[in-house]
Amino acid sequence: MLCTLAALALLGPLPAPAIELDAISKAAAGYQTPDAKLETLYRAALLNTSKQITVADDGTAYVKTGDIPAEWLRDASAQVRPYLFFAKDDPQVRTILRGIIARMGRYLHIDPYANAFTLNYRVWEQKFELDSLAYPITLAWTYWKQTGDTSIFTGDLSLGFDSALDTMEREQDHPRNSRYTHKELPDGGKGKPVAYTGMIWSGFRPSDDACNFNYLIPSEMMAVVALGELEEIERDVYHNLIKTQRAAALRTEVQTGIQTYGVVFTPNYGYVYAYEVDGMGNSILMDDANIPSLLSAPYLGYTKSSSFIYKNTRKFLLSKDNPTYYVGKLARGIGSPHTNDGWVWPLAMLMEGFTASSDGERKDVLNELLASDPGDHLLHEAFNPDDPTKFSRVDFGWPNALFSEWVMTSFEGVPALPVGSTSDLDFRGD
Repeated sequence: MLCTLAALALLGPLPAPAIELDAISKAAAGYQTPDAKLETLYRAALLNTSKQITVADDGTAYVKTGDIPAEWLRDASAQVRPYLFFAKDDPQVRTILRGIIARMGRYLHIDPYANAFTLNYRVWEQKFELDSLAYPITLAWTYWKQTGDTSIFTGDLSLGFDSALDTMEREQDHPRNSRYTHKELPDGGKGKPVAYTGMIWSGFRPSDDACNFNYLIPSEMMAVVALGELEEIERDVYHNLIKTQRAAALRTEVQTGIQTYGVVFTPNYGYVYAYEVDGMGNSILMDDANIPSLLSAPYLGYTKSSSFIYKNTRKFLLSKDNPTYYVGKLARGIGSPHTNDGWVWPLAMLMEGFTASSDGERKDVLNELLASDPGDHLLHEAFNPDDPTKFSRVDFGWPNALFSEWVMTSFEGVPALPVGSTSDLDFRGD
């Protein structure tokens, strides 16, 4: 498809050639396993993020999502996670990650309601997604914990975090306090009515699809973790007692809202987490492959895999009672209303692998992921589980990054990245 000059101007400067990170290139080339398919897929997956990174003129680093020329805060945060394993020992990787985090801080300050930006800091899409505020906080916290490097915590990043915190507090009472609207939401763009719950209103899911009920429980879970991390950053790095207390108070209110409104009883599975609620008794029982998802709750650090409510929820999600769970000849897993009915997403398959309780289940997931390769040795957004040559998104960085992280931690003995603690919080029945 031809691009007009006006369209090119909107996108901003053309991206520079992909960077090469020596530590990543050596790790990919040095990976060996008896399974030739796994070896090929892992090497391609680990290198994929470096192909998406551009070092900008201002010293920051930009991470496009893949075949769409924009950076999503969520996707980019997830795409660079595997490189955190190399950051402590490699200054080149640290420099790139610092540039990525610095750019995200600017995004948050420019427009906390936007979910994606271009290389020249223009808003690509203004779909307010709660997880887009949580992801940069978690990325910065994880980088700090993994490297001990506090140089990322600049005044600019502090302003970005201020914008995120202000927005989360404002969206606790969306009907009264918010002016945000979007054409894809009902009621003149304001969204359906909601009751006050202490949770944070979100207009859109991590899939970029509009929420049906606007308290999106997986994103609330991620916000609880991120607010705990922000509390620690404000206390121990910025030494700001007021912001520390604000983050802590909001975290407690959101957690109370999840446990009060987000847990529902089902006849076949007992108490489970709902996907979305409105605080007025309405809920949706399902999951979406995009992360944060209900399936990903332990990976996010929100709860333990052994939690009885999580175990009930997981059992439901990986069953045909979940309307987004699909089974094909070559693979099975959770999909998304964002793509074709019946198609499975590698992101959800990977979350099944991360949260699996047996080696057998992990091996099954691995074999199905390897079977999903249509011949280009990459993971894609979604695919037909009967025919993986039918798929969406030719180039989609996120699942490839997540795959390399999963292989490292689940099969190669690499310790998992640190996550924020929720051990001080009350969980219903746990």
